[in-house]
Amino acid sequence: MGITDKIAEIEREIARTQKNKATEYHLGLLKAKLAKYRAQLLEPSKSAGAKGEGFDVMKSGDARVALIGFPSVGKSTFLSLMTSTASEAASYEFTTLTCIPGVIEYKGANIQLLDLPGIIEGAAQGKGRGRQVIAVARTADVVIMMLDATKGEVQRELLEKELESVGIRLNRSKPNIYFKPKKGGGLSYNSTVPLTQCSEKLVQLILHEYKIFNAEVLFREDSTPDEFIDVIVGNRVYMPCLYVYNKVDQISIEEVNRLAHRENSVVISCGMKLNLDYLLETLWEYLSLICIYTKKRGERPDFNDAIIMRRASSVEHVCHRIHRTLASQFKYALVWVSSSFQKQ
Repeated sequence: MGITDKIAEIEREIARTQKNKATEYHLGLLKAKLAKYRAQLLEPSKSAGAKGEGFDVMKSGDARVALIGFPSVGKSTFLSLMTSTASEAASYEFTTLTCIPGVIEYKGANIQLLDLPGIIEGAAQGKGRGRQVIAVARTADVVIMMLDATKGEVQRELLEKELESVGIRLNRSKPNIYFKPKKGGGLSYNSTVPLTQCSEKLVQLILHEYKIFNAEVLFREDSTPDEFIDVIVGNRVYMPCLYVYNKVDQISIEEVNRLAHRENSVVISCGMKLNLDYLLETLWEYLSLICIYTKKRGERPDFNDAIIMRRASSVEHVCHRIHRTLASQFKYALVWVSSSFQKQ
């Protein structure tokens, strides 16, 4: 029995098993096995295949955005509209067969936009170059999930399932669980909050499945068994995702209104060039970028040349961005923020 068959069998078993107090240990064990098999599936094969065209693109600019979705949802048209790159668009599926990069210039920042080939169901198992597409998506700062508004919620659910199975967690933060394997001393289990989903016995069973018998575990939030498995595996990627519904000119205004009010969602029409400016504003917020302008003493600041930084950056980060030796000679900085014109 191959790994894909084992994964399918465990998924069927989980779907069959009724969730209650009596089956929680059994379900926890099944989920741990499932995560282990999925990790094996993602490992590169030992036998080297024939060399093909390179898929990954060198990271450039201030941020990277991956554009993923099913074939023929408008990804290539969107790339051509937002950047100066022309990506082939046609009425048949799989027009794009490799990764096509473009650059969005917005508020002085260069945002790299990657048009990836269409994902199909079973991409996580390697169907339709799915593994390469997902591997590139893991390196992005934000994922734009392009969806066809005329197809309902089916596409969104399938794509979320594919990304979830390869360790990409969308619009979720890392679980607040401290985990450290030890050489001896057994299991040290503690929590700072009441736990309703993970007991000490379940934690022990999951750790035994990974051949871990000595470890320190501290729960700082009420986490699920799935989140605890994510912490053990350690290769999960947590990233913001923007759900973009294209072709809204082909559906009713009530449906447009419903989709627009969904969390993390934006509605657009590439064909009629509708709402693209609002999408750019939302993308800027999701990337958490800020513009920093420098000024010489006694002169007005130069608003044409911005330094693009992440929102949590310090003055030291800005110094390193200007020149690597500046931080060692640095004495003080005067900072003005847009919300208050008082210098600090």
